[in-house]
Amino acid sequence: MQTITFNVPAMHCMHCTHTVSTELSDLEGVSKVNADLDTKQVTVEFAEPVTEQALRDTLAEINYPAVD
Repeated sequence: MQTITFNVPAMHCMHCTHTVSTELSDLEGVSKVNADLDTKQVTVEFAEPVTEQALRDTLAEINYPAVD
């Protein structure tokens, strides 16, 4: 199991955090998602077959890209 935190500045409301949490949770291998509106960070616990790149790609596809 791995944990990663992404900075997602495009989150502006509770709907945003819900969308991000739902979309990432639907990926096979994701066990937990915590989207924090105050810090604009998303923490994900995951294992194979999902990868960090797949998580980043999903965030970009739903218009909440992670920034470094």
